[in-house]
Amino acid sequence: MKSPAVALHDLGQSIWLDFISDGLIRSGELKRLIDEGSVYGVTSNPTIFKNAIAGDKDSYPAEIIRLATAGKSAEEIFDELSARDITRTADLLLDTYRKGTGRDGFVSLEVPPALAYDTEGTIAEAKRLWAKIQRPNLFVKVPATPPCIPAIEALIADGISINVTLTFSAPQYVTVAEAFKRGIDRRIGAGLSLEGLNSVASIFVSRLDTSVDKELEEKAKNAPPDGKERYLSLRGKAAVANALHVWEEYRAQFFGPHFEDRRRAGAKPQWLLWASTGTKNPSYSDVKYVEELEGPDTINTMPRETLDAFLDHGRVLGNGLDPEIENARRARQALADAGISLQTHCERLLADGVKSFATAYDEMMAAIRERSVALLQRD
Repeated sequence: MKSPAVALHDLGQSIWLDFISDGLIRSGELKRLIDEGSVYGVTSNPTIFKNAIAGDKDSYPAEIIRLATAGKSAEEIFDELSARDITRTADLLLDTYRKGTGRDGFVSLEVPPALAYDTEGTIAEAKRLWAKIQRPNLFVKVPATPPCIPAIEALIADGISINVTLTFSAPQYVTVAEAFKRGIDRRIGAGLSLEGLNSVASIFVSRLDTSVDKELEEKAKNAPPDGKERYLSLRGKAAVANALHVWEEYRAQFFGPHFEDRRRAGAKPQWLLWASTGTKNPSYSDVKYVEELEGPDTINTMPRETLDAFLDHGRVLGNGLDPEIENARRARQALADAGISLQTHCERLLADGVKSFATAYDEMMAAIRERSVALLQRD
């Protein structure tokens, strides 16, 4: 009997693991997950690395001592530790990558969050990371902030594979997709190869329900009984309804006549990746943002807890995207009628996401400095 992960892959959706750590790699656990067909890619971000470095006091001791003894700063130490983990993970995924689906075998490394509003700084750092890792199955993660939209185009035009992160709304997604296509067009126009050039757009899902549910509950507090029920009945619907709006745009951008000439020239679609798919509300199913977003030509990157839950009791029910488009439209209209602006929530979540990653990055630097001192004293 196929595992849920393999069945989902047969449907056309690849599971990636939204987690990385020294222990996961050294123990052989990541290799096992890859070999058994449970994981087809890996994503990282500053919060994940912070938890890996600060949360596991047994990780990286020799590397931290060596680098600290050499006088390296916390930023330089992280640069080496992250490159080591990303390179090892890329090598573990290389056979998966070579099988050639275009959605499989990748690992992502993010530019520092301090560059989220710096176009040229993002371009320069992405180029540096691409040159440093030197793996064909690397994605450099770039945020979908307005200043980084030109960076998306420039990096694709330079032949650098990117994962566009912190994408929330359909209008924001369209700007990302169009920047990607402009980059592709620049390469075609310059007569440059598209071989080995890949990209994904990461749509953050569950955070939107957390944000919208809070507003719905606030509205319900001051509403009459029938109004209260109306508001509360809309909880847990915003995220998937919004994701399906993005799905509609994705199909129009990459699976219709507008992309056909680029496809004939060798371009692959910028694949759609569902991110932030861990369930944050314990009253919802722990696989809600997996089962409700199953569909072809997509990726779902999951926290370890969500992956374990899906492998344990997840169901693959077929394409749940196209059949739900009309229901999603009705849900978006009901939310609008209730005074909920999904666009406002998405814009706030983008700003909050940048701040959250920046805070995690700063906390990680502090943890590296603290561990460097402690390990040198112990040594």
